[in-house]
Amino acid sequence: MKNIIDVLIESVKEKQNPTVIGLDPTYEMLPEYIKKKYPQTIEGTCEGLLEFNKLIIDEIYDIIPAVKPQMAFYEALGVKGIEVFEKTCKYAKQKGLIIICDAKRGDIGTTAERYSSAFLGKTKIGNVEENIFDVDFLTVNPYLGLDGITPFIEDCKKYNKGIFILAKTSNKSSGDIQDLKLENGKTIYETVVNLVNMWGKDLVGENGYSSIGVVVGATYPEQLEEIRKLLPNGYFLIPGFGAQGGKAEDIARGFDKNGLGGIVNASRSLICAYKSDKWKDKYSEKEFAKATRAEALDMKEKLNKYIGG
Repeated sequence: MKNIIDVLIESVKEKQNPTVIGLDPTYEMLPEYIKKKYPQTIEGTCEGLLEFNKLIIDEIYDIIPAVKPQMAFYEALGVKGIEVFEKTCKYAKQKGLIIICDAKRGDIGTTAERYSSAFLGKTKIGNVEENIFDVDFLTVNPYLGLDGITPFIEDCKKYNKGIFILAKTSNKSSGDIQDLKLENGKTIYETVVNLVNMWGKDLVGENGYSSIGVVVGATYPEQLEEIRKLLPNGYFLIPGFGAQGGKAEDIARGFDKNGLGGIVNASRSLICAYKSDKWKDKYSEKEFAKATRAEALDMKEKLNKYIGG
């Protein structure tokens, strides 16, 4: 069985596209025609969001290698929202897409084990083991140190899964903690990256990358380039493109000479493309998913202009 990072890389190569689409929908994002189909309730909203997600997946599965549902957008809707998350993941998998769950889990001991078994491993009930969400990759918070990471790494090894560990995130205040310097002169994010280098060495695949990667924001291009040098075998999940201001020419600093090394996330700029000045005159709201496809192809072109390979 191929290492999961190699599966992702092969899909990136096949589609010539290092893009991941963030499926972070809200009621406000829904086209009016979908809103009118369902009651303005939690249950009705969930039905609308699932339809929204499926129509987007139908339009992009052949050009984008991965989807990244952000768990909070589903948890905010309670049990019904979790069902939408689960059904969205299953539908995306049926279309051959890699699933990166953005949940930023992090804890210790049996709590970390439960988080990991829910998303990456299996939950054991007596003599029976079952997959729960069964995603391919999960984002993980390293703040609790090795105790908080070990259960996830163990399940990555056992079940051929991957994690992206928060290192230098795209938000404006990330430097409040991540850029602080320690007594040895290294920043906290550099320290995390060096630890990831050690944690991921046993999970390097045939393409030279480990299934233990890092989250590095597109909004910090200098750090992106620095971390690429510090972590030559680490794959990057790169948020911040599009709505947050990350540019393709800056993102290229995180890639290797073969055009590999990262998967670039865009959420609002893709799933809300039909509302943008760029596409709203070309696509009706009933063609919102076609606008997403058009924006995704435009993003692909911009990225490939600067990324080698």
